[in-house]
Amino acid sequence: MLPELERVPRIELAIAPTPLQKAPRLAGAIGLDRLLIKRDDNTGLALGGNKARKLEYLVADAQRKGADVLVTTGAAQSNHCRMTAAAARVAGMEAHLVFRDQAVDEVQGNMVLDRLLGATWSFAGEQNPAECMNEVAEELRHAGKKPYVIPAGGSNGRGALGYVRCAFELVGQLKERGEEPRYVVCAGGSCGTLSGLTLGLALADSASALAAVSISRSVPDRVAKAKQVMTESSEIMGVELPDTKPLIWDGYVGPGYGMRTELTTRALEVAARTEGLILDPVYSAKAFGGLIGEIEAGRVKRDDLIVFIHTGGTPALFADPKLYWHAD
Repeated sequence: MLPELERVPRIELAIAPTPLQKAPRLAGAIGLDRLLIKRDDNTGLALGGNKARKLEYLVADAQRKGADVLVTTGAAQSNHCRMTAAAARVAGMEAHLVFRDQAVDEVQGNMVLDRLLGATWSFAGEQNPAECMNEVAEELRHAGKKPYVIPAGGSNGRGALGYVRCAFELVGQLKERGEEPRYVVCAGGSCGTLSGLTLGLALADSASALAAVSISRSVPDRVAKAKQVMTESSEIMGVELPDTKPLIWDGYVGPGYGMRTELTTRALEVAARTEGLILDPVYSAKAFGGLIGEIEAGRVKRDDLIVFIHTGGTPALFADPKLYWHAD
């Protein structure tokens, strides 16, 4: 592990290292000889997922600053909000979640867990969610609380350190196997995971390229956002920013964030029916669908070794599944 990273305050929230598993039947079904799955759905915190790694650094910073409530934002089915609510409880704090858009009629999926964890929430409606978060934080201060505001997805330079750490963990696992993948593939949402992995792979001297599949149009230029986040991460660690950037696989968003595509449905079904692997409909299935698309387009070759980062998010499957695939 990078010594400069080890000096940054962190609390343990994730069960790590997460497994790196072979998926031979799934590989064959999508046209690959070899496929490895990095099981970050198994990080353990509130049913697991990638946000646990980011929150290890963000919550440590919140503790250092004397915070007693975490404030963050996301969609109503946000995995990040669910795991922030859980991390708050682990740290003896409260959580307030600002959901994007209008209020929903039914509490389901991730929101059931938000409620179980005792998080409070509000809806931004037509307001910018970031502005709404700042207003909520100000109201909490007036009430005598000490809020700590976490951006959507935990995707800033400090949060991304969780995936710098994951990259070193992954490189170590691959070295034990004597393998070097052509691509490490993940979902590209708010850009924290892809930024941390890109930076971490470079700092670990890996020859593997990070390929991120866009799952929404919320970030117009993910390469520029990744460069910004990697710069922040490098400054926090006190290391020189390497000359690296992620490869972005676009064109797989479909109608929009969290909305199904034919490839999303195929990804959900083929993973489940070949390996018993449950993807989530918003992030990992759309990202895996993008990988299938790149294979079918010939840009990923049969003999390329691929590592797919499974970032969790299973509770979203239980929130109106007809949005995501043809569930009856």
